[in-house]
Amino acid sequence: MNSILHADSILLGAAFSDKFDAIRKAGDVLVASGYVSEKYVELMVKREALTSTYMGNHLAIPHGVDGSESEIIHSGISVIQIPEGVSYGDGTTAYVVIGIAGKDGSHLDILNQIAIACMEEENVEIIRRATNKQQVLEVLGV
Repeated sequence: MNSILHADSILLGAAFSDKFDAIRKAGDVLVASGYVSEKYVELMVKREALTSTYMGNHLAIPHGVDGSESEIIHSGISVIQIPEGVSYGDGTTAYVVIGIAGKDGSHLDILNQIAIACMEEENVEIIRRATNKQQVLEVLGV
């Protein structure tokens, strides 16, 4: 994950009123980091409207819909820490939202890397409680 996550793409201490605000922020960070176009953010919201990107273990991984690759400039991820959590519906709460954009078929590889790192709920909890971005980078193997 070395080239797809940088400290500038990590936001600590965020709070949101709903999951769509959290997804938009994850997308905005991807835009600010030069990974995607602004249109990709709305495609992330569209994906969530189709099917939830909540993965369990208090983790959500929003991404674009099929066909949104043309809006991806470079593969990258954004990490949004939400210490108080945001509701993802059906009694689920996400404390960590990781926006992803995979170019040239790297989408599944990126998802796999995140899944391995976040399979242990304690790793998600470390990200949730992190006081600096280096802690997040270490958990995600960067």
